[in-house]
Amino acid sequence: MTNAQYQEAVEWLFVQAPNYQIDGQKAYKPGLGNITRLCAFFDNPQDKIKCIHIGGTNGKGSTSNMLSSVLQESGYKTGLYNSPHLIDFTERIKVNGKNCDKEFVYNFILKLKKLPEDILPSFFEFTTIMAFEYFAQQKVDIAIIEVGLGGRLDSTNIIKPLVAAITNVQLDHQNILGDTIEEIAFEKAGIIKSNTPIIFGDDNETVKNIIKDKAAKENAPFIDATILKTKLKSDLKGNYQNKNIKVVLCLVEELRKLNYHISDKNIEKGLLNVHQNTGFIGRWFEFSQNPLTICDTGHNQAGLESVFEQLNSIEKHKHVVLGFVNDKKIDDVMSLLPKNSKFYFAKPSINRGRHPQDYEDLLIDAKIFYKIFDSVQEAYLSAKQECTNKEMIFIGGSNFVVGDFLEKNLEICE
Repeated sequence: MTNAQYQEAVEWLFVQAPNYQIDGQKAYKPGLGNITRLCAFFDNPQDKIKCIHIGGTNGKGSTSNMLSSVLQESGYKTGLYNSPHLIDFTERIKVNGKNCDKEFVYNFILKLKKLPEDILPSFFEFTTIMAFEYFAQQKVDIAIIEVGLGGRLDSTNIIKPLVAAITNVQLDHQNILGDTIEEIAFEKAGIIKSNTPIIFGDDNETVKNIIKDKAAKENAPFIDATILKTKLKSDLKGNYQNKNIKVVLCLVEELRKLNYHISDKNIEKGLLNVHQNTGFIGRWFEFSQNPLTICDTGHNQAGLESVFEQLNSIEKHKHVVLGFVNDKKIDDVMSLLPKNSKFYFAKPSINRGRHPQDYEDLLIDAKIFYKIFDSVQEAYLSAKQECTNKEMIFIGGSNFVVGDFLEKNLEICE
């Protein structure tokens, strides 16, 4: 297999089953019928691995990577399934922090091309079965599976986990999951399984009651992570990680009850070595010190509120590179923008990327100092040119903005 063959195969995956809705073709296919048939075709690899299921609106990726790091420090061969990827497709599927083997991806896509015609998977269903199969082949001790979207009808919900967690529930993907926080909580609660512990990390009482009620119906032990007190820290530096750490600690405690040997030292080292152990980046990621340059993938209202609040706490003039996708309610973001800042708006490179010219009227109304660019890299280079070492740069607004930035610049950082 050549690199060109690999790239061609992955491109087929994106074209055959778009990652997002493009030109009226829906990428999201709610329901478990398709993934059930797909898993059966591959002899149900999800039943051959022990799993942990992690859902929620924000914090799924951070929580799953912190837990993976702790399990790796404890000596367990750990599978990790996250989405989306920032640079390369293989980031989605890892074992002990190492990206999925490209040869496996290539060969598995060849098998996908031969699926029966009555199985028409979405992009996420393709990648989910790929993760299950890879983890089964690699004989992992345990696999951490991050929910893609929602929970109840998400293709990952075919697994039977040892324990599950819902980090929080916020407004996001309302066009699919529902317009209210209660409707979205109902969808997230769909991952709760009979007699399977569920950990919850949100202090919203309305949401908490919905999760508790569902847990009670399923006879699933409910663990409230918010009441935990801890001074443990992580090398993931976002202030919002404090809540995620509590969810991780509760997950570890449940695993200990199942005779997984995880010492306090394993926990401490795991939390402090997430970057090194899992390769996880993009969450309050410090790209450079001179000038201070930080990127973060927070992209919905709750995520941006948290990120911008932390950004405002830094007493430096800021050069802020932002970009959004088509389904983003830009007017909701305008009121959150960090103070004492100059803005550089850019279009993410994906098809769903929204050009800032489309929402320039909102930028004018916001009375901010801004420039518009066709690409994230152009916006970043302009910000870098204008930024002094006493000032700082922030890049965010979307996973895809951060992905564009890191793809062009990460080697420089390293």
